[in-house]
This record gives sequence, C-alpha cells and structure tokens, in this order.
Amino acid sequence: MDSTQAVLDFVNHGHERYLPHLSIDCVIFSYHEQQLKILLIRYYNQSKWSLPGGFIAKDETLTQAANRILAEKTQINNLFLRQFQVFGDSPARLNELGAREVHNATYAKVNVALDENSWLAKRTLSIGYYALVGYLDVVVTPEYLVDEYCWREVTNIPPLLFDHQEIIESALLTLRSQIYQQPIGYNLLLEKFTLPEIHALYETILGKQFDRRNFRKKLLALGLVRQLDERRNIGPHRSPFLYEFDTENYRRALEEGAVLGF
Repeated sequence: MDSTQAVLDFVNHGHERYLPHLSIDCVIFSYHEQQLKILLIRYYNQSKWSLPGGFIAKDETLTQAANRILAEKTQINNLFLRQFQVFGDSPARLNELGAREVHNATYAKVNVALDENSWLAKRTLSIGYYALVGYLDVVVTPEYLVDEYCWREVTNIPPLLFDHQEIIESALLTLRSQIYQQPIGYNLLLEKFTLPEIHALYETILGKQFDRRNFRKKLLALGLVRQLDERRNIGPHRSPFLYEFDTENYRRALEEGAVLGF
C-alpha cells in the first residue's frame, strides 16, 4: 500500500482499528549542548508546529500505544516514558469546526475533506506522555503528511497548533517535579560524563543555579554516581574524571526515598 492509499485507509477505516475521540501526544525531551530540547513536527500545509502523537489501537493498552508511537517517531524502543495529564478543556479541543479546518488543510495533500461525521472531525481528548531520549540516539522517520521535524529549546518554542503549548508547559512542570524522584539524568546524559556536565543538566532543567561543591557532595554521598579511572581531555591542564551512574544504588535510593535535594 503506497503512502496515499495508507492515508486514505486511515481516514476512512481508522475508526475500526483505533479508539475514536482519544489520542496520545508525546513531549519528547532531549539534552544537547546544555539545552533542554523538545522534538516538534510540522504537518503538510500548516504554519504552526505540533507534538508527535497518534491514536490508540483497540487492542492496545495506553502504555503500549505510547511506546509504539514513540518507536515509530524516534526508532527507539523501551524509552523512559511517563504519563502526566489528560487534556480536553482547551477551547481549541471544543471547537470541532476549527479542528476540522486544520485537519482538512493537511489532508488536502490526498484530496480529502473531512465532513462533520468523520471520526477524525469529532472532539478528541489527549493523554499526555513525556519521554526522555538521548539526542544522538534519535532517528526521525519521515512521514508522508509531515513536512518538517526540528528540535527546539524549551524557552524558544514556535507557535503550536491546538493546546500543544499547554501540554509542553505541563510536561516541563512534571519533569521538574520528578527530577528528584526519577532517574532523569541517567536518560539524558551520555553513559560517561563529567561532574560539571551533570551539574549543568540539573541547572538547565530546573532553571536555577546550584552551588557546585554542595551538588558534588550530595551526589557522591548518595552513591548515585561512581568515578571511573578515565578522564576527558578538554584542554590544556583540563582533564576531569569521568563518572557513570550506579544504576543499582540509584534504584535503591529512589525506592528508599533518598531523593536529590540540593
């Protein structure tokens, strides 16, 4: 089945395979060059951007659907994934006519116009998930109805469709609230890192500064990272030790409530 036929089949028969009125939107976080970034897409014939997302198959759990959607977008399986909120109060979601006009602009690529009875034209609630991925691990797969992908820094998000700005803001608040109880750094840093690198990561996510010495003492006292017999040569007389996460200690600390409070 070619791309056009696949889209037409989705429009005409998708309600037989997927749950109508319920979708998943994914806020995919990554960390690169000391910036927290989000993966965005721009659909055909749209000036505004969107979060990656999709519908839930009738034989899938929510988590299975979220993992499938993310694997399709990033080519990564078994991501760090958390559900954080359901969205349905936005005027953009209540305005079925406006939503249908947005969809029709994109589906014009296959010469389709949704009428008011289309399953895609009805009010849809969205379940928000956030994921943490390694920036260099992501391989974005081109999609027929998507014109462009980009990584954007969280403080420089372009205009978005529907309530996707609200979804991003909620995901960021959740990420910040969970950074002390979840292995956030483990999923965003390289396998081996320097202490200044993990220090910069936490400052970037939380948007505030920490005393470098206290941060190092707390991190080492909890046994969450261990020093390696390797150094990174970053310049003359600058070869800091490399560290890695002690995953067993990290898991135990989280279970026992030994959270990272700086």
